[in-house]
Amino acid sequence: MKKLLFILPLVLALSSCNSQTIKTEKMDTTSKPNPVYNRKDDKKVVLPEEEWKKILSPEVFYVARQKGTERPWTSKFEKSKEIGTYYCAVCGNGLFKSDTKFESGCGWPSFYEPLNKGAIIYTPDNSHGMKRTEVQCGKCKSHLGHVFDDGPPPTGLRFCINGVVLDFEKAQAAEKKYDEKAPNQ
Repeated sequence: MKKLLFILPLVLALSSCNSQTIKTEKMDTTSKPNPVYNRKDDKKVVLPEEEWKKILSPEVFYVARQKGTERPWTSKFEKSKEIGTYYCAVCGNGLFKSDTKFESGCGWPSFYEPLNKGAIIYTPDNSHGMKRTEVQCGKCKSHLGHVFDDGPPPTGLRFCINGVVLDFEKAQAAEKKYDEKAPNQ
């Protein structure tokens, strides 16, 4: 009986964590070309939700615009060790450098510091009976994930980010060095 009393709340808690997750194992982030995606322009992007729905894949729209969550451990960026920059997949805004990425074990890509002060917007999130801080893209206000105060030094922060709303560009200098060291084939 004690085991049942212990297991029942645990099962309920775990099922509620995934109540807002997308029900696919791997997410398809391919979609039509996005006319607002631009890594060079930092002008704010404001569109009606109907326009975002036309531009974004269903998975990206769900997470970015409807504040959904992808399933843990399904992001191609979760275990990535590549050197480069992470961008908002919705608008191209620079978000994080790869050297701020760390293995948190939470199931989503985690970073301890944004690229710059304006890269992220912080908003209170009191949904699902929890007090959290949501992080949104500073350029298009798309939902990225949440920030927690249990990260590593030097910030003590853990930005827990849905991989489906991330885009990545490999560092060109690092790639060049790698190519120079690679044996000629």
